[in-house]
Amino acid sequence: MKLNPEIKKKYRIRNKLKKNSPKDRYRLSVSRSSKNISAQIIDDSQNITLVSASSMSKEFKQDKKNKTEMSLMVAELLAKKAQDKNIKKIYFDRGVYKYHGRVKIFAETLRKKGLEF
Repeated sequence: MKLNPEIKKKYRIRNKLKKNSPKDRYRLSVSRSSKNISAQIIDDSQNITLVSASSMSKEFKQDKKNKTEMSLMVAELLAKKAQDKNIKKIYFDRGVYKYHGRVKIFAETLRKKGLEF
């Protein structure tokens, strides 16, 4: 079975992160589409999702904001949920997306809200 280049890139980035990151941190996985952005904090040792946030949730459906403002709002919501669960240290899995634009704004907002990565 042949994998396409995007899937190869995603696995290559994720495997490097898992190899180099300490075991006391959780993984923050980001995915975005042309209109929405979502993220989840995952515990890879138990294979469970601890916290998730998305621009497709009910809180954001009424707001007609642009995409960068939506990524700011989703990052603030995710940071609040993570602080409620006492999650401070994570590592950032950007997937196949460049660290640019909405993904960069998302990461910087999380850093400002107190998450370390």
